[in-house]
Amino acid sequence: MRTQILGARVIDPSSGLDQVADLYLQDAKIAGIGQAPTGFVAEQRLDAQGLIAAPGLVDLSVALREPGYSRKGTIASETLAAAAGGITSLCCPPLTKPILDTPAVAELILDRAREAGHAKVYPIGALSKGLGGEQLAELVALRDAGCVAFGNGLQQFGNHRTLRRALEYAATFDLCVVFHSQDRDLAEGGLAHEGPTASFLGLAGIPESAETVALARDLLLVEQSGVRAHFSQLTSARGAELIAQAQARGLPVSADVALYQLILTDEALVDFSSLYHVQPPLRSLSDRDGLRQAVKAGVIQAIASHHQPHEPDAKLAPFAATEPGISSVELFLPLAMSLVQDGLLDLPTLLARLSSGPAAVLRLPAGRLALGQPADLVLFDPAASTLAGEHWYSKGGNCPFIGHCLPGAVRYTLVDGHLSYQA
Repeated sequence: MRTQILGARVIDPSSGLDQVADLYLQDAKIAGIGQAPTGFVAEQRLDAQGLIAAPGLVDLSVALREPGYSRKGTIASETLAAAAGGITSLCCPPLTKPILDTPAVAELILDRAREAGHAKVYPIGALSKGLGGEQLAELVALRDAGCVAFGNGLQQFGNHRTLRRALEYAATFDLCVVFHSQDRDLAEGGLAHEGPTASFLGLAGIPESAETVALARDLLLVEQSGVRAHFSQLTSARGAELIAQAQARGLPVSADVALYQLILTDEALVDFSSLYHVQPPLRSLSDRDGLRQAVKAGVIQAIASHHQPHEPDAKLAPFAATEPGISSVELFLPLAMSLVQDGLLDLPTLLARLSSGPAAVLRLPAGRLALGQPADLVLFDPAASTLAGEHWYSKGGNCPFIGHCLPGAVRYTLVDGHLSYQA
């Protein structure tokens, strides 16, 4: 379908473009910016006066829950929720049932994502069989089936020698490995950040060193193996400093942070609300400030939702017995706009951390608004507001932001030039 978008403020962080212009979409591509291509006749027009047109957002971690956990979410429900949050491309982690360690599971996910049509899905395959940390998964076969990176989540390898061999193998084929650096022994039994809040509440703590010890080890193995590495879900200021030092040494490493880690701190746990139970845990105010500065400086190139939807029962038990995770993907853009409202980031920088930055991390064909690029974009009103929970598409209602009034509102999300979401 040939679509004309009228009068939007077009922002493309990757090229520095920031101007009011019409956009012309044809054959799933961006065919014109400011000037119609020869012979272009619009079949659909969208009035975007007062709206911002930006590259469709790219989220590096959205748990789709399917296959295996459809009571928590489905590919159809969670990709629709993502589109409502302005996301056109997303990566799903391998923690499914069965584990995403065979081409058949990857193909199932991709087929169902295409059927739903709400967003482009890029699976992250398991680095080890069954995430057991003992035997390497079929990485090349998984890559050929559509997996864009490989990780083991918070499940550690049985020993460091096996992990080193896995990284060397991945480096041979220029595969990206995603690390969730948390030392199993230091974190064991922990529920919250080790600090005054956890002590006051009587909750077992997870020290900052659970992240930094594992991160230091992983960075040394990355340096030795030469593998492309992405460090996901950083939680500490010192962890961000270690990433900055590694980047300064020229290591091929990147990092992301969960959006809620830039907004919340461990003090949110004061009422024992299980909605704030996440793993790795919410950290201190100084950690949050350090992560914010790392995002601003570009040490952390990507902000991700780390969306984990749950059925209601998963959050109804006493705090220690509840399942960790926050459902927030459909609030992705409004929650991120709060960082602009607070003066932390300007709008083009924020959009870079939500689109071109994460796309570059995993070399995804996304995150740019330029001629010939896929017509994946979001149109949003920066002057409007979103009442969180007024419309809810995810099967997981485990969101602490429901009822909050958030800045900005997504009006349209387009994938390959087709409307996947309209407010």
